[in-house]
Amino acid sequence: MKTYEIAVVQGDGIGPEVCSAAIEILKETLGSNRLHFVEHPAGAEHYKKTGVAFPEDTFNACKSADAVLHGAAGLPGVVYPDGTEAGLDFGLQLRFRLDLYANIRPIKLHEGVVSPLRKYEPGSIDYIILRENTEGLYASRGAGVRIRGELATDTIVITRKGTERVVRQAFELSRARNGAPRDGKRRVTCCDKANVLRSYAFFREVAVEVAKDYPDIELDFALVDAMTVHLVHRPDFYDVIVTENMFGDIISDLGAATIGSMGMSPTAEVGDNNGFFQAAHGSAPDIAGQGVANPLGTILAGAMMLDWLGRRHDDEGLLEGGRRIQAGVEKVLGGGKIVPRDLGGSSGTREVVDAVARALV
Repeated sequence: MKTYEIAVVQGDGIGPEVCSAAIEILKETLGSNRLHFVEHPAGAEHYKKTGVAFPEDTFNACKSADAVLHGAAGLPGVVYPDGTEAGLDFGLQLRFRLDLYANIRPIKLHEGVVSPLRKYEPGSIDYIILRENTEGLYASRGAGVRIRGELATDTIVITRKGTERVVRQAFELSRARNGAPRDGKRRVTCCDKANVLRSYAFFREVAVEVAKDYPDIELDFALVDAMTVHLVHRPDFYDVIVTENMFGDIISDLGAATIGSMGMSPTAEVGDNNGFFQAAHGSAPDIAGQGVANPLGTILAGAMMLDWLGRRHDDEGLLEGGRRIQAGVEKVLGGGKIVPRDLGGSSGTREVVDAVARALV
């Protein structure tokens, strides 16, 4: 039976708590022999101790591992001389150096969770935001220009190759789903600012070209400012949304808020050869060490990791494990007795982990 090495970077703030929770559930699901977890340092705390946020040894370990599991990164005030957060370098460098071009963020309202959008019931919000992960405005990190403390510039980067492959991934994701909750249509929405900037007009142009290969799937468009309205007023219309790096970062936080909390939002960042899995939330240092963090986003990211590994290696055991974790989380939330604090309840991290472990079937 094949085993897999998982590089673990627990990170900062609540990162170690939620990461350990996910590892516990993964071991409970598969046993202790299928996944070999190896911890490596990176993040803001490591930068404070050593002056290095992302050691080269950690990068090499992540590159050679079968997958990477992460807790959370960054601490307020722990910054480089240019003012940017040191702890964020782990995730950002990993994306660019391993070409993890597809950032997949499911936005799903689960049974037992009340959305701030009160008219939407569980199941009526269920879409994916697919964020291009290696280009866009964030490609300028560390390469922007500052002159005499008076001027600063960053440049957006949009390439045909980068856009085409992420848009194609969006259509493939849509083809594997059941369509938008509102009408059951498989739909890819291109979110951009094509009415103002040539870079985004180019992104849209490439999306139109790729869409010709998928006549069974509807291509839709939304300007990013309008999208912030649509995700509040008609989230059930969406199936898969594909967008540039920074826009995807912003609207996925909005989407997570509509399903109850950032703590409910898992993320898979994948390329052709590597995969990196974490929750979409930050390190929340204000609640670190108190045992109150919601671990479900990271637990669900662990399920996404099993699904990705299982498909890559044709390993039905991993695929089934991912399905079991998903079902366990849904059972716990649907029962209504275990409600994390960020969802309005009083259940701490330990209670949530124990309940998910009991719910695995």
